[in-house]
Amino acid sequence: MGVRLMVVDDHRLLAEALASALKLRGHRVLAAAAPSAGAAELVVSRAPEVCLLGTATPAEPGVFEPVVRIKRERPQVAVVVLGPVPSPHGIAAAFAAGASGYVRHNERIEGVERAMVKARAGESAIEPQLLQNAFAELLNPAAQPDDEGARLLHMLTPREVEVLMRVAEGEDTRLIAAGMGIAPSTARTHVQRVLMKLGVTSRLEAAALAARTGLLDRAATSASNHAAEPGAARPS
Repeated sequence: MGVRLMVVDDHRLLAEALASALKLRGHRVLAAAAPSAGAAELVVSRAPEVCLLGTATPAEPGVFEPVVRIKRERPQVAVVVLGPVPSPHGIAAAFAAGASGYVRHNERIEGVERAMVKARAGESAIEPQLLQNAFAELLNPAAQPDDEGARLLHMLTPREVEVLMRVAEGEDTRLIAAGMGIAPSTARTHVQRVLMKLGVTSRLEAAALAARTGLLDRAATSASNHAAEPGAARPS
């Protein structure tokens, strides 16, 4: 028995193409609509068994607000999200909003059909491998640039932070020493300690790492905070 459904996507061509393909396979398509921003009102008024909701940005805040409204006003409607391979937070956001499934945009029509039937039956409709990958990433998140920058900054003393800032600005040992009012040998020692703590072998690498991880911005803030304490030092 075919599923009574609606197809909603920001791209009308995609919505109509999918709707046509599902009609040919014996399903009753009540509507194919765009944009998805008006999906909730349309679904609430038509009350299909399943709503296929397309989105290109599953991790964007508020993108699943239509799902929340649909489930609040028509809890019997099963919503299956169609989207790109999402971040774990995109999958979590979809299911937290009340979606019954998540299907990738590049899935075959048979996969979409299976998801629709499972959702209509009250089951969760998501490819096991996709769910497994999402859980793996949530349990073992990759370090974010800001997190890495904070970790590296925590390893440096305020004096070493100032040295790093000067290194990033291209100052040589003589300029660093003059600018900080210390001996060149002391400046050289500070530079070597910074390189060692950051795990790099050259000043260029240190500057590149600091820029890539956001450490430069954090270092600027830290240096400003400690400007009145030239002799202060944090434990290494």
